[in-house]
Amino acid sequence: MSDSWADFGPDLYLDLPRTQGKRAALVHALRDAARTGRLAPGTRLPSSRTLAADLGLARNTVAEAYAELVAEGWLTARQGSGTRVAERVARRPAAPAAARTRAQPPAAPPPPAYDLTAGTPDVSAFPRTAWLAAARTALTAAPAEAFGYGTPAGRPELRAVLADYLARARGVHAHPDRIVLCTGFMQGLALLARLLRQSGAREAAVESYGLPFHRDVLARAGLRPVPLPVDAHGARTDTLAARPGPGAVLLTPAHQFPTGVPLHPDRRAAAVDWARRTGGLVLEDDYDGEFRYDGRQVGALQSLDPDHVVYLGTASKSLAPALRLSWLVLPERLVAPLLALKGTGEWQTAGLDQLTLAEFLSGGAYDRHVRTMRLRYRRRRDQLTAALAAHAPHIRVTGLAAGLHAVIGLPPGTEPATLEAARREGLAVEGLAAFTAPGQPAGAERTRPAELRDALVVGYGHPPDHAFSGALGALLKALPPAP
Repeated sequence: MSDSWADFGPDLYLDLPRTQGKRAALVHALRDAARTGRLAPGTRLPSSRTLAADLGLARNTVAEAYAELVAEGWLTARQGSGTRVAERVARRPAAPAAARTRAQPPAAPPPPAYDLTAGTPDVSAFPRTAWLAAARTALTAAPAEAFGYGTPAGRPELRAVLADYLARARGVHAHPDRIVLCTGFMQGLALLARLLRQSGAREAAVESYGLPFHRDVLARAGLRPVPLPVDAHGARTDTLAARPGPGAVLLTPAHQFPTGVPLHPDRRAAAVDWARRTGGLVLEDDYDGEFRYDGRQVGALQSLDPDHVVYLGTASKSLAPALRLSWLVLPERLVAPLLALKGTGEWQTAGLDQLTLAEFLSGGAYDRHVRTMRLRYRRRRDQLTAALAAHAPHIRVTGLAAGLHAVIGLPPGTEPATLEAARREGLAVEGLAAFTAPGQPAGAERTRPAELRDALVVGYGHPPDHAFSGALGALLKALPPAP
């Protein structure tokens, strides 16, 4: 059987003018595409045989058109390299006169030289070789149906492996049938918020310090975020009893973001008691639970009551945000309604990445990578604390037991000036005020530690190793001097 015309080379769209002969029309279309820049310099064109088949022309017609454009300098033709658009500057369409006279917008400021913002791991350390090996193994063993559209719950291979891993590493009570895989943490939170709103909830309690876009997700679903005060023992979940409105509470119990404190055992129990008594739901964001450095493990809150706590986990901190892989461990009663909601046009998580992560977990590569990164991040944390002790002993640093960031307390009223000083040093860093929920209850200022009234939230996970010392130097220059 002869080869089909569809097997030959790249596709090329050309609109041939009908007012000209076939060769002239082809020459005009190709010349115009090269002149305007629609075909970039160096673009390889289909062979004369392929283009003739695509356009329904004689092969000689295409060959003659190519030859004419080569002679004019629009195309080049070399043995073994094919026919390409010549390397020449494409002429851009002139801007309208009004646009030429309009004032140009100011140039964007240059990116910072150093980045100590919180929430991002060291993506330069992504385990490319191990991930590629897992992907190769997973693809080889993948059933044919894995290449289809997938299901809202996600691949069974990954759900089974996750159930075992979460039970072993985080103390989560997870059955594969109660795990739903999502395209990132935000999708999981948005689905839960919509489900809560459908069930009649009007409010969701949130920690008074947290990520603004988490509050935005809840608000877009129709839930009013109600702040809970945060102090040195974490969120004041004991105040939930006085708030009959919230249908759920979003917590970061293992490592409060951004203050860095674990939720006190009494307050963990208070959150679960509130959920049992009211039928409410605790949403547990375990964003960086794998990275703990002081030897005292803090297990998942979900283990206290799997029927009233939803566990939300993600690979964004442990591996890389670009994977867009997260998971929900749901109470059994919520599985069917959430899958029904997820099946109504929500993005399905990439099936091949799910299979790769399943292999990465089951083969032990995930544990090895987490251990490697735990040591790396601990070294950076120790570098940060040593630099502060040596050059800024008047500055107190907290939230060091776990995670990828620390909180640096500042003298009262100095947070804005310190952020401006950091900007001048080419350092991107955030202040605690950026994470403060609006509408905190009266007296919240008095319940939080004094050192947190002005502070920097310093992420030591993001910079690659070669840039970390420079980032620390810029930070030290930006800090206020001793009184």
